[in-house]
Amino acid sequence: MNNLNSLSWESFKNTLLKNPDKVLQFQYAQGLFVDASYHITEIKQAPFVSVDCGGVMNSWTEIIVQLWEPSVLETDHAMKVEKALSIINLVEKQLPLNPLGVVKIEFGNSKFDTRQMYPSEFITDAVTFTVNLVPDFTSCKAISRNGSCGTSSKGEECCTPAVEAPVENAEMQETSFVVNESCLPGGGCC
Repeated sequence: MNNLNSLSWESFKNTLLKNPDKVLQFQYAQGLFVDASYHITEIKQAPFVSVDCGGVMNSWTEIIVQLWEPSVLETDHAMKVEKALSIINLVEKQLPLNPLGVVKIEFGNSKFDTRQMYPSEFITDAVTFTVNLVPDFTSCKAISRNGSCGTSSKGEECCTPAVEAPVENAEMQETSFVVNESCLPGGGCC
């Protein structure tokens, strides 16, 4: 996964370890912060395997930290980094997290649709440790490898199935499609 905003789990955790006594806050938009009464409800590890429009297989892991604001906001409940680290340690006792996994923070509230965002920068002062978040986005991996995307030199659509005849696999209960040869590596499309 090539993302300019990606931060590894190991780097994220090491940064937290350097600031244990500070209040941990998350800024999800300019001037908008997750309420101080938030909870870390779960930490997910999600392995991904994909094939892009150039026919190249990609794999990566995401570590997703989910934040939740209770409906009744709790006063004097600002979470310190130390508390977040204790939750992380509890999780890692049962689920070893990939140190190279890409960190995402999942959050939403009544005014902000739930989404996964990347930590983009850390701001620290005498009291707080702020994680600024930026939205996730889509990109074309073929173009990022200096390939192309769109149509082939013959004007054919790139990466569309040539034949949409399903091939059943009784063991896995999956359906696969025959892919246009121009979408394969070296096929001239991407």
